[in-house]
Amino acid sequence: MDSSTRQHIGRRTVLRWAGLAAGAAGAAAALPWPGETGPLPSATLAAAATGPDPDLLFKAGRFAAADREYARLLRKHAADATALAGRGRIALLSNRFAAAEKYLTQALRLAPDDVSATRELAQCFVRQDRLSRAVPLLRATGDPDDAAFAAQYAAVTGNPYAMRGAQRTRLPFVCVDPLPCVRAVVNGGEPQNFLIDTGATLAFATETAERAGLRAVSTSVSTPAGQTLETRHGVMPSFRLGGIELRDVPVVWYDLRMPVLPDGSRPAGVIGTTLLYHFLATMDYANQELVLRRRTAAQQRELQATVRRTGTGRLPLWLAGDHIPCTLGSVNGHGPRVASLDTGGMGLGVMMNEENARRAGVTIDYANPRDGGGMKMYPIKPATARIGDTVRRDVPGVVGAWPWLELFGFDTIANFSHEFFRPCAITFDYTGMDFYITGP
Repeated sequence: MDSSTRQHIGRRTVLRWAGLAAGAAGAAAALPWPGETGPLPSATLAAAATGPDPDLLFKAGRFAAADREYARLLRKHAADATALAGRGRIALLSNRFAAAEKYLTQALRLAPDDVSATRELAQCFVRQDRLSRAVPLLRATGDPDDAAFAAQYAAVTGNPYAMRGAQRTRLPFVCVDPLPCVRAVVNGGEPQNFLIDTGATLAFATETAERAGLRAVSTSVSTPAGQTLETRHGVMPSFRLGGIELRDVPVVWYDLRMPVLPDGSRPAGVIGTTLLYHFLATMDYANQELVLRRRTAAQQRELQATVRRTGTGRLPLWLAGDHIPCTLGSVNGHGPRVASLDTGGMGLGVMMNEENARRAGVTIDYANPRDGGGMKMYPIKPATARIGDTVRRDVPGVVGAWPWLELFGFDTIANFSHEFFRPCAITFDYTGMDFYITGP
C-alpha cells in the first residue's frame, strides 16, 4: 500500500485511484466464507494439513479463526514476528488496545523494520488519543505522509478532543441529500454546514480553514490517479456540535470541490469517522438528525436500555485503517460476510467488485458504464441487500475495481452506503465495538 493510499483511504479519493488496484480482491477468495460450505481450495491443502493459513483466514475476513491460528503458531514458535503482528492487527480491528499494543510491540522487537506494524502500533495510540506515543513511531517510518501526521499530533498541546458542555446533543439534518448535513461552529464563528460521511476523516475546505484562522503545521502531497493533492494538517482550537464543544481537534484541509447542497451552497467540510469515533454516534436518517452521546458509562447504559426497548439489532463493529467502519452484511443471500460502512456514496446503496457481485448472482449492467474518477463503474441493483434484520430491495449501486483488499488487508462482500441507510437509524459504538441498525 503506497503512502497516498494510506493517507487518502476515504471514498472520494478512492474513486480517483481505485482503478490502479483492479483485481486486488481475488486473492481473498482462498477460503470459504462464514456460512458457506465446500472443501478448501487446492492451493490451501498443504497448509490445512497442519492447520489453515492464518494469513488467508485474515484476508477472508475470518478474524477469530485467523487469531486462533496465529496463536497456534506462537505456541510452536514464540518468536514468530509475523504471527505476533497478525494477532496485534486483529486486536486493533476490535479496539482491544492492551492486546494490540502487547503483540505489536513484541513483533517490532523481533522485526524493528516492519513499517506496517509500526504504523498499526501508532494507530493503536491514536485511537486512544495518546498522540504523543504515536509521534515517534510515525516519524520512524521514514514516510513523508507519516511525518506530516507526526508533526500534527506533536502540535496538540492540550488533551485532544477534550469535551465541554452537554452529555448528549441532537443536531437536525439540514438536508439528507446528497448526504446528511448538519450545522457546526469552528473556533467560535458562525454556524456552517458540514456533510456527515463515515468514509471520511474530519476535513475542511481550504476556504473554511483560512476563514477560521487555522495554521498548517505540516503538509503532505499525494498524486491520486495522477492528480496532485496537497493536504494541510493543523489543530483546531474549538469545534462545537450542538451542545458539545471539542477542544484541540486535529483536522486537515485541502482544495476539493464539495457537492452542491439543495440551497445551492457548498458545505464547509466533512465530519467523518475520526471525529464521530469519539462519541456514541447515531445517524438517524428516518428522523433526520445526528445524535451524539459522550462515551461514558452512563450514556452506554442509556444506549443499551434504548436498544432493549426498541429491539434494535446489534452486530459486530470493526475499524479498518484509521476511519473505515465494518460489520457483517449479505447481498442476494450471499453472506453474511465482512462489509464496509462508508456512508458517503452519493446516490449509491451498495458498491461491489465484479467477483463478489458475480458470486452473489448480481446482474451487472455493462452496457451503461460510468466514469468514477479514472475507474470504470457499472450499475447494479441487487435483489436484496441485508445488514442484520434490515433488508433493502433493489437499491442502486455500482460495480468497480475497488481496492478494498489492498486498503484493509481483507476482502469485503460490499460497501453499504447512503441509499441503503436512508430509511434507517445507525449507531456506532467504538467502546463496545457494536453496530446497531433499525430499519425496514
